[in-house]
Amino acid sequence: MSKYISFPFYHDDVPIDISFVFESEKPAGKHGFLKVEGRHFVFEDGTQVRFWGTNLNGNSCFPEKPYAEILAKRLAKIGINMVRFHQLDSEWHTPNIFSFTKGKRCTSGRLDLQSMDRLDYFVHCLKEEGIYCFLDMLTYRKFRSDEGVENAAALADAAKPYCVFSDKLIALQKDFCEEIWTHFNPYTGLAYCDDPVFALTEISNEVELYLNQPRRHIKDEPYKTEFLNKLDAWLKEQGDSRTSADFDPNDFEDETLMEFKADLQERYYKEMMDFMRNDCGVKIPINGTNWPRNPIHQRTQKVTDFMDSHSYFYDWRWGEFKKRCTNKAITQVPCWQIHKNIYCTDGNMPTYISEWDMPWPNEFRAESPIHCAAIGMFQDWAGFEIHAYSYSSKLERMNMLGCEFTSEKIGDVPYRQGVFSTWNDPAKFGLFYHAALITRRGDVSPAKNFYPVYPLSRLKYDEQASAQNLEKTGLYFRYELPETPAPTPPVKAEEVLSDTGELYRNWKKNYGFVNTPKTKCLYGFLKKNGKKDLSGVSIECTTGFAVIALSSLTDVDICNSDNILLTAVGRAENTGCKFQREVMLDVGKPPVLIEVIEAEISIETQVKGLKVWAVNAEGFYIGTVPTTYTDGKLTLKIGQQSQSMYYLIVKD
Repeated sequence: MSKYISFPFYHDDVPIDISFVFESEKPAGKHGFLKVEGRHFVFEDGTQVRFWGTNLNGNSCFPEKPYAEILAKRLAKIGINMVRFHQLDSEWHTPNIFSFTKGKRCTSGRLDLQSMDRLDYFVHCLKEEGIYCFLDMLTYRKFRSDEGVENAAALADAAKPYCVFSDKLIALQKDFCEEIWTHFNPYTGLAYCDDPVFALTEISNEVELYLNQPRRHIKDEPYKTEFLNKLDAWLKEQGDSRTSADFDPNDFEDETLMEFKADLQERYYKEMMDFMRNDCGVKIPINGTNWPRNPIHQRTQKVTDFMDSHSYFYDWRWGEFKKRCTNKAITQVPCWQIHKNIYCTDGNMPTYISEWDMPWPNEFRAESPIHCAAIGMFQDWAGFEIHAYSYSSKLERMNMLGCEFTSEKIGDVPYRQGVFSTWNDPAKFGLFYHAALITRRGDVSPAKNFYPVYPLSRLKYDEQASAQNLEKTGLYFRYELPETPAPTPPVKAEEVLSDTGELYRNWKKNYGFVNTPKTKCLYGFLKKNGKKDLSGVSIECTTGFAVIALSSLTDVDICNSDNILLTAVGRAENTGCKFQREVMLDVGKPPVLIEVIEAEISIETQVKGLKVWAVNAEGFYIGTVPTTYTDGKLTLKIGQQSQSMYYLIVKD
C-alpha cells in the first residue's frame, strides 16, 4: 500500500539552493542586450543563452517590496533565469498596470504610478538575482469608450481579433508601448528600453486572424466594415477584380481571404515592430504572437525576430462546479501537444515556448518538467516558461494545491482559481532544479539528424511527414519548404530512442529516460519495468509511478561528482482529496502530501566517502540514508528510512 508524507512547499523559500551553479550570470544584463543569431539567442558579448522560466500572472507581477526580494531569490534558488510578466493589463486583478486597487476606476490606458513602483522594484530584484524579463504588450486589456473606442462593450479581451487591423486600436497599443518602454525605473536607474534585464517581448498574446472560433469572428461594427474596406484596397492592389462583397470574412477555407488575413497580420507586426524600435527604443527580440495553429501562423511569424508557441497537456474542462481534467501520463500516449510546437519552428530563427503545462490534478504531471526540458534541448529550442507560477502574490495565505483563491473562479474563468499554480507543487515545481540544469547548462545534446516538415498547401500540413512524428520517432524536425517532397521519417510502433541515445520513451511499457553525463532521469510506471541501467547509474524502483532524477551540481559528470542532487517524486496531492479518473470530487485540505518513492540506486563512482542526506521541505537534513560502497559502486535504498523527495549525495 502506498505511503504518503507531508511535503509542503513554502512561498518564501525552497528546500535546496542551486543558484551557486549560475552565480557568474549575476546580475542579469551583464552580457549586454539579447539578440538573435541564427536559431539561437545570444547576448551582445556573444554569450549564448537558453532560458528556463515561469509566467507570473496578473497580481503576482506586482508583489509588495519585501516579498519581491524573497520571490526573486526563491526563483533563482530553483534555477529560473526568465520571468514572463503576463496579464499585466487584465482588469480582474489589482494591482494591474492601469489600476492599483478596486473601487476607483483607472484612467484608461495610463500606467498607474503605485503599480509601476512595485513592478519597478521587482524588476530590480530579479535583475540582481540574474533573472531576465519577458514583457507582454497586449494580453487582456479592456479597451474602453472613454479612450474613443467605438462599440467598446462588444469587444473581447484585448479586442481580439480587431486589435490586428483597427487603426484606432493599433494607435492605443502604440501609446501603451511608448509609455511602458520609455518609463524610467528609479531602482535600476534606467528606462525599460535601455535596461538589458528585459530580454524578450511580444506584440500580442494569442491573437490571430485565422483562428476559426466564434468568439474570434469578425462581426462587430464598425470593425467589420473597416476590415472589408481594407480587403477592398488589398484586392485592388492585387489586381483582383472582385470586391469584399464576394467574401465572407469568417470563411476560413478561401485561400484568397486567408492570404489577405496573413498579409494583414504581417503588416500589423511590421508596423508595431517599427514603432517599438524607432519610437520606443526597444533593442531586444520582438515576437508577434504565440499560437501554433497552421502554416499561416508560421509564415507570419517570420517577419518577427523569433518563433513563440504554447503547449498544454490539458483539455480545458475545469468548470466552476463540475471539475474535470485529463488524467493520463506522457508515457501512456504516443504524442501530446508539444508536437504542435513544430508549427512554430524555423531553422533560421529561435523557437521559444512561452507557455507550457501539464496541470494539477493530473496525478502523473511529475513527468512533464524534465521531459519538456529534455525535448526542448534536443530540438535546439531557446527556452521554456511554465504557465504559471501563480496568479497572486498573497501566497502565504494558501498552502494547498489548486486553490490559490477563496472563490471558484477569477475573471469568470474557473481554472484561474489555481489549476495552473505551480509554486507549491512538489510534482512539478519540485523538479525545476533538474529541468533548469538540463536547459541552462545544456545537459541534453541537440539532435544529429534533421527532417523537413512539409506542408501540402498554405493551409494544411501533411500529417504523415509533419510534427506528429516528432514524438513517434525521436528525430529532429526542422521546418522547411522544400522544392521536392520531404522524406518521411521512420515511425516505430511503441518506442522512441533519440539519435543521440540520450532520450528514450516507450508508450506501451509506459516509461522513459534521460541519460546524459550530468543528468540522468527515469520516469513513468517504473515498478512494472524493473531495473534500468543508465550509463553508470542503475535504478530499480518498487513504487508504481515515479520520477527519479540525479544531477551533478559540479562541473563534472555524475560518476565523478562529489555533489549530486537526487529527487524522487511521483504523485502529490492535498490531504483528503478525492480524484476519480478525470473528476475532482473533493479538493482536500492542507498539508500537501507526496507519495514516498522506494528504490535502489547504484552509482559507479571513484569518489570515496560519499554520504547521502535526506532533505525535508524546510531544507533541513533529516537523516542519512544507508549506503554500501563495493568495487567502485555506491548503492543506496531510498524510501525506507529518512523519507523525503530530496537527497544530497555529498563527500563526507
